[in-house]
Amino acid sequence: MNTLAERLQFAMDKMGKNQVELAALAGTSQVTISNILNGVTKSPRNGLQIAKALKISPEWLLNGTGEMVQPKIESNVAETGSFDLWDRNTPLNDDEVEVPLFQEIRLAAGNGFADDIMDYNNFKLRFSRATLRRQGVQYENAVCVTADGNSMEPVIPNGATVGIDTGNKTIRDGSIYAINHGGLLRIKLLYNMPNNQIKIRSYNTDEYDDEIADLNEVSVIGKVFWYSVLL
Repeated sequence: MNTLAERLQFAMDKMGKNQVELAALAGTSQVTISNILNGVTKSPRNGLQIAKALKISPEWLLNGTGEMVQPKIESNVAETGSFDLWDRNTPLNDDEVEVPLFQEIRLAAGNGFADDIMDYNNFKLRFSRATLRRQGVQYENAVCVTADGNSMEPVIPNGATVGIDTGNKTIRDGSIYAINHGGLLRIKLLYNMPNNQIKIRSYNTDEYDDEIADLNEVSVIGKVFWYSVLL
């Protein structure tokens, strides 16, 4: 299944949904679903809602990467719809660890993510150790940042919170990484290319073209292992 249309049709068949039913679940129109299935729309803005309606991975649906159905991950979001933010005075539960949440970040070109972070809030997110273990993340390597811009929509919209494993910098084609590119923090899909180059791709291909960069121009901060979106 090489195309979005093929993956969507496959998922609809597996879930037993027709176009009208899926459109109602995703809060869109039957015409929108039809245009995707006919190959007219290749980068739908409501792809996240469609994936959610089908209970499948948006990365698999939109980009063909990963598994169609993601393993269940314990939620780190409070039922009120906001993050469970805390400071150093808030006691941890037995199976919880603190993960820093950076919202104001400055990166020096060529240096990674360690020595020149500017953080103005001191907020942290509570993650269970079990959640991090299932993702293969050592808690001391986990950091969270706030996504900026619309280049990764509809999967990671502006303002989404993204978890990064700074201990995993090995590029696997089609996975999402945080990179330091000329001093800018960017969340992108990466692909290995010949001649020590990488392809940098956005989900929002309507507005952002693929980029080719030399490996020595890009510092991989870490692999994205989690993100949270409030709709």
